[in-house]
Amino acid sequence: MNTNPSKLIKGATGDWEVVIGMEVHAQIISKAKLFSGASAEFGGEPNSHVSLVDAAMPGMLPVINAECVAQAVRSGLGLKARINLRSHFDRKNYFYPDLPQGYQISQYKNPIVGEGIVLVDVSPTERIEVGIERLHIEQDAGKSLHDQSATDSFVDLNRAGVGLMEIVSKPDMRSSEEAKAYVAKLRTILRYLGTCDGNMEQGSLRADVNVSVRRPGGPLGTRCEIKNVNSIRFIGQAIEAEARRQIAILEDGGSIEQETRLFDPNRGETRSMRSKEEAHDYRYFPDPDLLPLELDQAYVDELAAALPELPDAKKARFIAQYGLPAYDAGVLVADKETADYFEAAIAHESKSRDPKAVANWIMGDVAAYANSVGLSIPQTHLEPAQIAGIVDLIAEGTISGKIAKDLLLILIEEEKAGDPRVIVEARGMKQVTDLGAIEAAVDAIIAANPDKVAQARAKPSMLGWFVGQVMKGTGGKANPQAVNELLKAKLGI
Repeated sequence: MNTNPSKLIKGATGDWEVVIGMEVHAQIISKAKLFSGASAEFGGEPNSHVSLVDAAMPGMLPVINAECVAQAVRSGLGLKARINLRSHFDRKNYFYPDLPQGYQISQYKNPIVGEGIVLVDVSPTERIEVGIERLHIEQDAGKSLHDQSATDSFVDLNRAGVGLMEIVSKPDMRSSEEAKAYVAKLRTILRYLGTCDGNMEQGSLRADVNVSVRRPGGPLGTRCEIKNVNSIRFIGQAIEAEARRQIAILEDGGSIEQETRLFDPNRGETRSMRSKEEAHDYRYFPDPDLLPLELDQAYVDELAAALPELPDAKKARFIAQYGLPAYDAGVLVADKETADYFEAAIAHESKSRDPKAVANWIMGDVAAYANSVGLSIPQTHLEPAQIAGIVDLIAEGTISGKIAKDLLLILIEEEKAGDPRVIVEARGMKQVTDLGAIEAAVDAIIAANPDKVAQARAKPSMLGWFVGQVMKGTGGKANPQAVNELLKAKLGI
């Protein structure tokens, strides 16, 4: 991979290149846990979703959840990855209070999914490829709670045994922006597939970020792993902080020790957690309670045939079918529900309407409202049919762009306002297209402002002032195009 000069970090002694790899832990959408029938639902009273298997009671044996296997295969197919028809489960041995077994059932040498690729749009003009090294399935651990008591720690095992997909990337990213865009794209793919809900605030998607620095084109440096980063914004901040830390050490003549670190968002820095373990430290060995997982190609083909349209394919279709710019298509397909909302507005009552106009309203005023109330666009009470109605009314010349914004405000403030066309009729919001009425308003403004008329003739940019006055005088209902044409004719501009 060639070094991009714009991605380099300037240090005191020259330029540095950051190298980033990612291990994303994605919680599998499934009603039950990976090896038990206990509920995998988020929340619940502490230790209320725990079976004897999850609690590691003596004699309890794991039984694989077939749906978790199917979800992993779907995810692998969505990542354009190789599906391994034979894989093995291993025990990863380590002690932690919220790991009752004293080991985690995972996959080491023989994962269910092999190499794949993710296409990432970093910006409207930059696309990169991030290689996927592997995807394996494993159990999640429980959760230790240290803020419930001044003297004791508590353990909640509701999450223990929940199925995870660990998606390991190759070290193909060279900036915090690339890393953030990668996680966002990966989350979008998993959400489209329905294999992980991607709710980082609930911990169902979290990332271990591996960061190293090197001189441009030089050998790879020693990496440090930043553990359990649970927001895309924090991923970017953690990479920037860790890269700067490593550069400062190296420029002072020191060396980087491979270790696991935590990111403190309040202080904007990483801090040491423990020395980084290697695979042999975990003493992996095949789990004796689980047979090798064997799939047949027909099973994989059946899952592949049932996959939904994925983001890249949907974006290409939006560009080809609706004539949208690549940027607009990318914004709309980043969230499946928003893409569906757009298509519902386009198809409402099977009328022909301008897709670009629909996209502009959704990405502009509707998105601004949704952001202001902390919701996604489909979660708001605004219906696709209402957006379609606004676009139709503008296209027909029934309302102007200014009136359309007023109309949207009514729809926002009055949740049961209903059909935009009915509102326009009932409240007298149609724009004035009668040239006689518009001409009268124009003549009145010109007659009342002879000094401004002289200024406009000397300085044509003054026309905007007259347009504003006419629109104000007509309550914003005059057809703007007619107003402009009449003013130009009467002012001799």
